[in-house]
Amino acid sequence: MPNPDASAFDERSLHLRRLVVRALVNGGRGHVGSAMSLIEILRVLYDDVLDVRPDEPGWEDRDRCILSKGHGCLALYAVLADKGFFAVDELDDFCATGSILGGHPEHGKIPGVEASTGALGHGLSIGIGMALACRMQGRQSRVFVVMGDGEINEGAVWEGALTAAKHNLSNLTAIVDCNGFQSYGPTSEVLELSPLTDKWEAFGFDAIEIDGHDVAALRDVLTASAADRPRTVICRTVKGKGIPIAENNATWHHKSKLRDEELAAITDALGDA
Repeated sequence: MPNPDASAFDERSLHLRRLVVRALVNGGRGHVGSAMSLIEILRVLYDDVLDVRPDEPGWEDRDRCILSKGHGCLALYAVLADKGFFAVDELDDFCATGSILGGHPEHGKIPGVEASTGALGHGLSIGIGMALACRMQGRQSRVFVVMGDGEINEGAVWEGALTAAKHNLSNLTAIVDCNGFQSYGPTSEVLELSPLTDKWEAFGFDAIEIDGHDVAALRDVLTASAADRPRTVICRTVKGKGIPIAENNATWHHKSKLRDEELAAITDALGDA
């Protein structure tokens, strides 16, 4: 199994984490643990994989990325702001009255957000509909759906997986942010998922497991040519990655009212913006 602790952060990963913290501090709350495990996944998607236009987010031939685990939205907001979908200053108003950036991503309100998510388990089915529509319209667009490992307890995920396999949706990639925790405990205790790769294979997907913080490995897998069926990339990650006091710490699943000593620990870990 890949070792998710083996990857050292470069300046880009640190920068994106600092943007997450910027929004977290100004908003006074957020799912920091869930966001930090996503950074490298979303970074590689938007830097190296997705064909999108930040100045034209509704471009019809774009690739689509759905963050099904909508509570991890701070990571998505940081990446979208960094890529120019909206001004970085918007992060300062996270969860404020009148802000476009709420506690879950909203389609039609936030440029670059493809689906309103947060009710877990529905992103894959939305992505399947998009992938089917793109194929029927003759578009080369690809669809990527990012889910959490706790999220895939939902039966709708597996109903969707059967449908994707039935239609041989080679333009669909499911990405599982597999950090081993969900809202109230380890996934191994709440509902064991192993053997996860075998499960996805049994449902008709081409499945691979990698270190979800290894930028080079993510780039190699996510830029590889598509198979003749849907694909699942299981990313082994660390919840709260980059903030030692938050790593694998369930109390940081949703964090509010950060204390001075917690802010100091974050700054020590990530440095100043």
